[in-house]
Amino acid sequence: FQWSSPPEAIERFKSQEVWFPPPQFYEFCRLCNFPSLGELQKFSSARALEGCERWMPVMLSAADGFIQLLPGDELYPEDPDYTGEKKMIMSTDKKVEDLMKEGGTFHRIVIKDISNLAVYVNIQAKYKHINPLMIKCDNSDYNSRL
Repeated sequence: FQWSSPPEAIERFKSQEVWFPPPQFYEFCRLCNFPSLGELQKFSSARALEGCERWMPVMLSAADGFIQLLPGDELYPEDPDYTGEKKMIMSTDKKVEDLMKEGGTFHRIVIKDISNLAVYVNIQAKYKHINPLMIKCDNSDYNSRL
């Protein structure tokens, strides 16, 4: 076990010293908005009664990777499969780069491989939440459309 700040944890992930799954990567990117535990506690207390929404990432398989679509993304389905019973599988022959260039409204985690993730968000967070910082673990540049 090692205690790390969110930016330190992300740097350790980038250098492949540690690994954590995409949802934790997303949350570390959100935590990077807070310079101290006190700031996080203040934010948390201020928005505690605002509510929350149920999320279920929807995986989109592309020709050269995957995209975890989150609520608010233009490709997120209207009726996501919250239970896994529908066995929804979204796929495309397009490359991730093409999907990113074509898109405009993002709330997604791009996964090129197990240690190559990127978070892209340009929607307004609901319930006074805060969006994650957009951090990439690769050299791709899809920011031209953000």
